[in-house]
Amino acid sequence: MSIPLIYSPFYSYSFPANHRFPMSKFHHLYQCLSHLGIIQNNNVFRPGRVKKEVLALAHEFNYINRFKTNQLNTKELRKMGLPWSEALVKRSMISPNGTLMAGAIAINHGIACHLAGGTHHAHYDHGRGYCVFNDLAVAAKALVAQGKVNKILIFDCDVHQGDGTASILQNDDGIFTCSIHCEKNFPHHKAISDLDVGLPKGINDDVYLAVVAEVLNKAIKMSQPDLVFYDAGVDIYAHDGLGHLDISFDGIRKREHLVLETIKQHNIPVATVIGGGYDKNTLALAQRHALVFQAAENTYS
Repeated sequence: MSIPLIYSPFYSYSFPANHRFPMSKFHHLYQCLSHLGIIQNNNVFRPGRVKKEVLALAHEFNYINRFKTNQLNTKELRKMGLPWSEALVKRSMISPNGTLMAGAIAINHGIACHLAGGTHHAHYDHGRGYCVFNDLAVAAKALVAQGKVNKILIFDCDVHQGDGTASILQNDDGIFTCSIHCEKNFPHHKAISDLDVGLPKGINDDVYLAVVAEVLNKAIKMSQPDLVFYDAGVDIYAHDGLGHLDISFDGIRKREHLVLETIKQHNIPVATVIGGGYDKNTLALAQRHALVFQAAENTYS
């Protein structure tokens, strides 16, 4: 079968060229997947804006409204790390719905892959670390609230800890948060996930993959999920601008196959998001993000 993909052309927009966040990577990822033949005529689903009441499952109404109307103060904007614009509001209201759509489709199809998402630093009442709203927390809470699943595992392999996800979901017994990250990296003050694994700087492929395999199986055993959200951050890459690990391109490829094959062996639906990745060469970055989509097609087609 064709892998269901979720994408909006509003994910990338005109953005300051000197900014650290590679806003064009979403468009370049779409082009890369088209070139690889993964995007076909009938497998791309386009999300609309998320309903405010759904967003409010994970975020404070006041924060949502102040962000939408450009009322965040200088300190809040600095913490968020992105310059406010109407285009940012538009993409920020669509992306959480994209992850929610991926989860809902995955329940029926076994897998769905979002060409964005993984904004795991956003907290209940503020944005942080290039993250406005926490799509993983929003989607997980919504699917449980809608009765589509009872238990969800969020398996986060971004190089940075998913502090916002852990914080928002700390009292949700039905949603299990697991983060494998570089310990000596942003954020300085870590939140407490249900399962945290902090890795030392400079860890290599073999050690990293062994950890991922062990922790994923442990997380599945502990959570017994009906659905997995997999944050396939590629900022673990050795030459990523914000990474500090020593993982090769092939190491990322092996991780994606390992994670998806393991989840499939357990017969659990999975929705993937792309998470972090930082490189001024956004074409090369898109190729790294494309690895999880290639693994999905190889594993599920």
